[in-house]
Amino acid sequence: MLDKRKFYINGKWVEPAEKNDFEVINPSNEDPFAIISLGSKKDTDNAVKSAKKAFETWKETSKEERLELLEKLLAVYKKRFGEMTEAISLEMGAPMDWSSNVQTASGQAHLEDFILRLKDFKFDEHFDQKSNNHIYYEPIGVCGLITPWNWPINQIALKVIPAFATGCTMILKPSEIAPISGMLFAEMIDEVGFPKGVFNLVNGDGEGVGTQISSHPDIDMVSFTGSTRAGRLISKNAAETIKRVCLELGGKGGNIVFADSYKDAVRDGIRNVMSNSGQSCDAPTRMLVEKSIYERAVDEAVDEANKIKVDQASKKGDHIGPVISKTQYDKIINLIESGISEGATLAAGGPELPNGLNKGYFIKPTIFTNVTNEMRIAKEEIFGPVLSIIPFENEDEAVNIVNDTSYGLGNYLQTEDKEKAHRVAKKLRSGCVYINGNAADAGTPFGGYRQSGNGREGGVWGLEEYLEVKTVTGWKD
Repeated sequence: MLDKRKFYINGKWVEPAEKNDFEVINPSNEDPFAIISLGSKKDTDNAVKSAKKAFETWKETSKEERLELLEKLLAVYKKRFGEMTEAISLEMGAPMDWSSNVQTASGQAHLEDFILRLKDFKFDEHFDQKSNNHIYYEPIGVCGLITPWNWPINQIALKVIPAFATGCTMILKPSEIAPISGMLFAEMIDEVGFPKGVFNLVNGDGEGVGTQISSHPDIDMVSFTGSTRAGRLISKNAAETIKRVCLELGGKGGNIVFADSYKDAVRDGIRNVMSNSGQSCDAPTRMLVEKSIYERAVDEAVDEANKIKVDQASKKGDHIGPVISKTQYDKIINLIESGISEGATLAAGGPELPNGLNKGYFIKPTIFTNVTNEMRIAKEEIFGPVLSIIPFENEDEAVNIVNDTSYGLGNYLQTEDKEKAHRVAKKLRSGCVYINGNAADAGTPFGGYRQSGNGREGGVWGLEEYLEVKTVTGWKD
């Protein structure tokens, strides 16, 4: 078993102030494979004190100095790419090919893109030729970064790298159920030789270290990715000190499939939902299908879902692995059973374990048809490989159904009519709209409306989240 009980504070791996061991479970076999410590208030305070002290000098570093360190970090990340792939596969059950080609690759991609954005970013500029004012972008200060288990290194990179790039210092709290990738990233940072105190890592749960970070008077900003429920608590905790709060929360994305959609639109939609075992906040878990092609779409959806293999994360190949934990497994099964009891038609999958898998948190790719938008499976974020298919008559009805949710992270639409695609995209209330399966380009902003959060991550927008804006008058006088 891996012993990962130390924290990274002030440039060193240190013992926790109090003994509070926590086992990290491999979701493929339900066995513990690592042991970490859950931090105490003293650990959090030590990390914040270290970051606060380091900020006084780190904020004065030049863009060129920070770029040099980030480029070294990129080289180390590439060197230890395989280690990161194994860590993510073990801790969250991502199959090895998915873990390498998508999960680990996302961390490298964000590193590369932020380096490019930083090279061109201007931290000070004159307002305009007629103005006597000058504008400065300055680092906000000490940042508390709280990251989730479903895209561990992706979210760590989206928070840690822009904090570095803008001259902030930080305390990272990875998810306690998938912490190993974060600790490996800390090892990489240590190997590069960032100044002590700039980056600190304290493991812990939301009730403990998470609450301590969000309410700490010496933390200037909290960036959190996770559930909407936790986001509400963080906002309340942060309110007392009026710190900036950046939230990327849950979603209940709609995927509108019009009759004039491209040939494989339905099948691609199924693959999208089921990837990462359905554990993506912007997954299009409600598929809205125009009635004229509804029966064909259902047949294709069921056929595609039944083709998706479920197997151990340690194996290579095109399959999905388990969901992250027993808690998550039980929640998903409960929602599948609620769909059945509320009268939706179970067209594929179901609550039983997949064939040949009698241990681990595995769930069959599951599809419900004859779903209404009032059912729990259509309203609640399931965060598992479960899709609801809902028919619609026309464009306005489809838009109304998609927008009839408290969330607003990612929505999707499929049509070969460009004018209709543009028109519908403008009507959908979400931070991202994906047309015809096209992914977002590197450096585009990611975030949500309403209860899917606030703020944006990625690219220039991701840098600006960590900056204060200062106006200086009388610049030319």
